[in-house]
Amino acid sequence: MPISLKRVYEKPSLKDGKRILVERLWPRGLKKDEARIDEWLREVAPSTELRKWFGHDPAKWDEFKERYWNELDKRKDIISKLAKEHRENKVTFVFAAKDQQHNNAVALKEYIENQLKN
Repeated sequence: MPISLKRVYEKPSLKDGKRILVERLWPRGLKKDEARIDEWLREVAPSTELRKWFGHDPAKWDEFKERYWNELDKRKDIISKLAKEHRENKVTFVFAAKDQQHNNAVALKEYIENQLKN
């Protein structure tokens, strides 16, 4: 099943399947019951240093992905869990960033899809 992506500020839907928050920090101004998050995986988010360096600057996108994927290479257990979840259920990675094309959820989805091809 494909991995979907959705901003945490968008209204949750039954079509989302399992909603997994892939942020290190809880999104600002959002109550936990409103977010309807099934699982919060802080450990799959980019390191604080990488997140601050990137700053959602599209010009740094390619280098961000490379650095983030290097971090993910060291988290094989959590990646295996996400890949298994993706194979068995409808999954939506939920993120907080305003930029819907250049954020860690997009990079994580691409990373997992690449891992499953190999």
